Amino acid sequence: MVTTLHIKNVGIIDDLSLDLNEGFNVLTGETGAGKTLIIGSLAILAGGRFSKEMIRNGEEFSFVEANFYCPDNELAIENNIIVSREIHLNGRNLCKINGRLVTVNELKEFMSKILDIHGQHDSQLILNPMQHIIYLDKFIGKELEDNLNKYKVKLAEYNTLKQELKNTYGEDQEKERRLDLLRYQYNEIEQANLKENEEEELEEKHKMMQNAEKLKDNLCEVDNELNENAVVAISNAIRSLEKIQDCGSKYTEKLSILKSSYYDIQELARDLSYMREDVNFDEEERNQIENRLDLIYSLKRKYGNTISEILKYSSKVEEEIHKIENLDEYHKKIKAKINVLKQELLEIANNMTNTRKKYAKELSTKINKELKDLEMPNARFEIQVDTADKFYETGIDEVEFMICTNIGEELKPLVKIASGGEMARIMLAIKNVLADVDEVSTLVFDEIDTGISGKASKAVAEKMKSIAKSHQVICITHLPSIAAKGDHNYYISKQTKENKTYTQIKKLSEEETIEEIARISSGEVTEIAKAHAQELRKAS
Repeated sequence: MVTTLHIKNVGIIDDLSLDLNEGFNVLTGETGAGKTLIIGSLAILAGGRFSKEMIRNGEEFSFVEANFYCPDNELAIENNIIVSREIHLNGRNLCKINGRLVTVNELKEFMSKILDIHGQHDSQLILNPMQHIIYLDKFIGKELEDNLNKYKVKLAEYNTLKQELKNTYGEDQEKERRLDLLRYQYNEIEQANLKENEEEELEEKHKMMQNAEKLKDNLCEVDNELNENAVVAISNAIRSLEKIQDCGSKYTEKLSILKSSYYDIQELARDLSYMREDVNFDEEERNQIENRLDLIYSLKRKYGNTISEILKYSSKVEEEIHKIENLDEYHKKIKAKINVLKQELLEIANNMTNTRKKYAKELSTKINKELKDLEMPNARFEIQVDTADKFYETGIDEVEFMICTNIGEELKPLVKIASGGEMARIMLAIKNVLADVDEVSTLVFDEIDTGISGKASKAVAEKMKSIAKSHQVICITHLPSIAAKGDHNYYISKQTKENKTYTQIKKLSEEETIEEIARISSGEVTEIAKAHAQELRKAS
């Protein structure tokens, strides 16, 4: 429930704080004092639309903050949640829940679970058939909940498969075009017969061929130098050292080193001689290598940065070709799964239809009783449950509230028959029946008593008082019968100071409450009016 409300710079409200209580909170006051602005501020806090014109004249922003007592809410800190919204002239919009920034949509979703606002025109929500199934399902509760959860899981799977089927179908012409392209790409890569590391080997070979003559000349020169000069020179040196090796061990050691070098150079000369023989310059072979490299470069531009990537792409193309060529079989499997899910959905949905029809009668009976209590004795309320040929998020049912308000009339949709005063009473009847299952803790009513008087106004007052036993109710009213039912009464007034208008609010004592009931009852506070007010108060 709302425990405190702080409003700053909204309309004629300068800076206003209000402490609210559980039970029935009634706000009354003079016309234009800002009563509706208080409810409007709660609507802003609930994520409602905001016009810049609502910012107090001369100010840069509006600010609304409320503290909610929510002991069962996981976001609550010591059982409390602080919600605020600050809106600036430049369009800046700051929404916070316990100090954490949230979007307007997140704020709206969160507040919808703890605050329900009904204005004189907000009862239009009850005219929306999409809302009717929500009311009915709340009334049914657990008996429907299990089936509804199963249905939603199946529906999500069903919709996923339907979308997959749609995505893979396409037009035959488009499918053939895609298949032609994929086959061309696959054949082009396959015909190239690419091999890993082939590009590097070809580039190395091509580089060698480009430098073949230079390589051959230099290798020949090295071969000559080694065989004709180095080998001969070392051989002569070995023979000379052999003659003096008996003169000491150090000569023997050097001879050993020289012989090792001789064998190494011989081996090196032999290797270089083989390399020289391998260097053959063949123009035709070079052209073949260049053509092969051109093909590889062309494929890299189309299908990947390396031969490895090209080969991977080829595998993916092959898989897609196989999938398209076998699409009919694939579609058959998907359709079979869809048909199974459809039957499962229909079975669950039909069970929910039966449950809804059963409880629709029970809810209708209870609402009809409430309407009689609300001085609509000739009204006949009925909940119509029809089945559609499509799957909704809630099943296959289309639920609509039907009513006739006079004897002899046919039942018609609520939107086509109910007047404003009747609409308020119908909404109260529904709220009263659903009070025990309604999770929203705070209900706000802004002059929904407009257009009713006499017995009807007393009946409305009784129902609001009844709802206030299980919910916090905040109500703006101009009817003494409703004001008399208040557990906590507040008076809203305005004053002018330095050419500016300010809104004030005061919680009334019991004596002040009697005087306020007298004022709205007769227009002025007289002894007779006060006596009548006391009678109303005692009757509450």
